[in-house]
Amino acid sequence: MHLRHAAAATAATLALLFVTPSPAAAAVGEFRYTYYDDFGNRAAGVLVDPDSRVCVTLPEVADPASTEPAFGPQNVTDSTVTVFTGPDCDGDYYTLRPGGRASDRLKLRSALFS
Repeated sequence: MHLRHAAAATAATLALLFVTPSPAAAAVGEFRYTYYDDFGNRAAGVLVDPDSRVCVTLPEVADPASTEPAFGPQNVTDSTVTVFTGPDCDGDYYTLRPGGRASDRLKLRSALFS
């Protein structure tokens, strides 16, 4: 009888492991970009190991009413990234493969890693 309860508890624990959602996978590496700080100086921004399938609005350029967009992205992650001209993955978009980079002409405010 005692063995039967132990087996049932083990089965229940295993079932919970399969039902519990796991955290989003992460793109391994850095996503780099340039932006202008509050004093008009060029500054470097970076996302380290960003979550996959989660829209990331770049914090330094989140507000289109008060900041210029970021530019010159470099995808030094192992995942493809789609960058967007607007916050919250809105607006025009462009895709960069792992190891890809774009010129300063490419403007962005948010990114989505696959």
